[in-house]
Amino acid sequence: MRRTILGAVGWAAVLAGAAAAQPASAAVRHESWPVAGLAAPAQIVIDRWGVPHIYAASVRDAFFLQGYNAGRDRLWQIDLWRKRGLGRLSASFGPTYVAQDRAARLLLYRGDMAREWAAYAPGAKDEVEAFAAGVNAYVAEVRAGTKPLPPEFKLSASQPETWAAEDVIRIRSHALVSNVTSEVARAQVVCAGGVEADKLRRKLDPGPHKLVVPAGLDPCDVPADVLKDYILGTEPVSFEQLKAGRAAAVADPRGQLARRIDETSAEGSNNWVIAPSRTASGRPILANDPHRPVGVPSLRYIVHMEAPGFSIEGAGEPALPGVALGHNADMGFGITIFPIDQEDLYVYETREGSGAAAYRYNGGFEPMTVVRETIEVRGEAPRQVELHFTRHGPVLAEDAGKHRAFALRTVWNEPGAAGYFQSSRFWRAKAWGDFTKGREAWGAPPLNLAFADRAGEVGWAAAGMAPVRPNWDGLMPVPGDGRYEWAGFMPEALLPSVKNPTKGFFATANAMNLPKGYPNEQRKISFEWTDPSRITRIEEVLAKTPKATLADSMALQTDTVSAQSRRLVRLLKPLASSDPDVARALALLKAWNSDEGTDSTAAAIYEVWVARDLGQAAVAVATPQKARGLVGAGHLEAVISYLESPEPGRWRDLILLSSLKAATVELTQRLGPDMTTWTWGRLHKADFFPAAGALADHETAQAMHVGPLPVPGSASTPRATTYSPRDFTQIAGASVRMVLDVGAWDNSMIINTPGQSGDPASPHYRDLFALWAAGQYVPLRYSRLAVEADAETVIALTPKR
Repeated sequence: MRRTILGAVGWAAVLAGAAAAQPASAAVRHESWPVAGLAAPAQIVIDRWGVPHIYAASVRDAFFLQGYNAGRDRLWQIDLWRKRGLGRLSASFGPTYVAQDRAARLLLYRGDMAREWAAYAPGAKDEVEAFAAGVNAYVAEVRAGTKPLPPEFKLSASQPETWAAEDVIRIRSHALVSNVTSEVARAQVVCAGGVEADKLRRKLDPGPHKLVVPAGLDPCDVPADVLKDYILGTEPVSFEQLKAGRAAAVADPRGQLARRIDETSAEGSNNWVIAPSRTASGRPILANDPHRPVGVPSLRYIVHMEAPGFSIEGAGEPALPGVALGHNADMGFGITIFPIDQEDLYVYETREGSGAAAYRYNGGFEPMTVVRETIEVRGEAPRQVELHFTRHGPVLAEDAGKHRAFALRTVWNEPGAAGYFQSSRFWRAKAWGDFTKGREAWGAPPLNLAFADRAGEVGWAAAGMAPVRPNWDGLMPVPGDGRYEWAGFMPEALLPSVKNPTKGFFATANAMNLPKGYPNEQRKISFEWTDPSRITRIEEVLAKTPKATLADSMALQTDTVSAQSRRLVRLLKPLASSDPDVARALALLKAWNSDEGTDSTAAAIYEVWVARDLGQAAVAVATPQKARGLVGAGHLEAVISYLESPEPGRWRDLILLSSLKAATVELTQRLGPDMTTWTWGRLHKADFFPAAGALADHETAQAMHVGPLPVPGSASTPRATTYSPRDFTQIAGASVRMVLDVGAWDNSMIINTPGQSGDPASPHYRDLFALWAAGQYVPLRYSRLAVEADAETVIALTPKR
């Protein structure tokens, strides 16, 4: 059996120890067992990269086995996903999670379930029910002792729970929506220093757009911790507090908010489609690498499902049915965030009554809706909690002393907004018309949807619920007294789209991509986008590749050239310094090709400079003193745009040189005085620790740990490797990279770090990590013949009578 692995730039040797787990002579393992709830005999073929290929006699059984297999490979992960989303952590882990459970329950979908199910593709409810039944079948086997209990349950002294179908779609808080965090940060900056003080915190685009404080809003009314419950209800589960036996210490709310904004702004993606006229094969290519937090286990899971009349393959979150990106027999589809503003914070005047507070609305006072719920607590009596809601949504904070309350309006409250589940409309789609119908129903998160079909057509469409704000731009909180109401949602046909682009390709990377002349000042889709560095580089490479191959797209997904860095280096060109370290740094940066490879000294200097020093120096000059602590280091794109403008005047050179000096001092402290030994790879690493590892002894924790390995790139390169500015460890990027040969599906390539399995004892727990770090891929097999040629294990499953 052939064992060669394709690299991003052609055939390449696999790093030592990183090859597929089995030697070439390994025989295919055959296993069989009965499964309660399965309707007919079926098969799961697991290939040598850990990808399951499900062959079922019906669509119902295919989704049943997807849920069953998700339990087999990722039970701890999906169980924790459900418990966090539903607010059931305390039932398994004890009283330190009560506050997080209450916060999560504020964010659940609480609308009409009939309307909710009707918002998705026909048959979606049946498929979710089958998926949940499959998860429950595996949970039952674990509880019966016929399947092993994953080690994390033992470490936490907990057990997996059973699922209901509605759990899957009522949980909204795992999906990416925006921009309430930025609204609050902006209000705090404006309170401290006026609207101009916010210009370096976040660049607004398309511009020029004038920031205006909504009439009736006092930005100083917005407390620093107003989003405490929002952040708590959407953050990952930490087990440090369970280990310590007490709730986590209260974090500084401003620092917590800044970290959340940094984390979410790092979560983007790349995708592109290339028309047959510009490919070597004459078939379309669709490439997608969604960027989210990286870690172990992987956020996403690759799966292939086959049943009569049904065929899909790709990646999605393991707790969700189907796939979010991938292909069926006829077309491929991919996703990146298109940042429609889907959230608003409402500020209310309140008065106390005999029950819950009432809030001013349309000249009178409306009572808040009160929902009382019971939170089960392991080892203790249940807790009774109250959840308050206004007509706009969940109340996140109340200040009785100042007679103020604050509620979130979000598309999460709307039917059809379960994260990524509208992809169910693509699983049976065949052509552009079907794709367009799916796009028109899309809810959340808001996306750039990429399309390519076997007929040779390609395209792009922006999708998502876009609130109509008749009299404000969504950039700041607004009074909740009736003056600022959503006037429904914009028809999705008014969002931009392109079919068969004349240039022969179309790419997105979360940057502002509204067409020239698009009436954004009237429609107010968004004013906050990712910087254009990645899309600039992607389009530059695609434009000069007249006959693209799959290897070209793999190389582009792992490209480490920073177009953004060129702009700053251009500003350094005329500068000189008498300081020898700064002079050497200037020389290296001026000669640099902007490639952020692991062996690059210039990349190390540049990234430390822009992450730690440049923004602080610019903010110290351009931002009023009272607002500087709130603006922090600013938004790098805003800082660069400011330095490129005439505004800094004589301060520009001082900002650039003083901050570069600070970077050389820090690098000397971190890496030593010899600048020739400074490399980006010494700082920038992928190092994954599972959350439950906090509960383990040292030996077990190390067995669960994956890494470290040096990685190239940064947030500004197509190979997005966003890092923590504290220690430069990668925290976000593409866990999955996929390149599809549309119509010749067996040629497609993929990678999922660190591996498909969530079991530290599995050979597929970390087998793809070194390949991913090296920018390499494995085949994504589709035809039965190709799947069987790469089979590692064949599991024959029969109904349990």
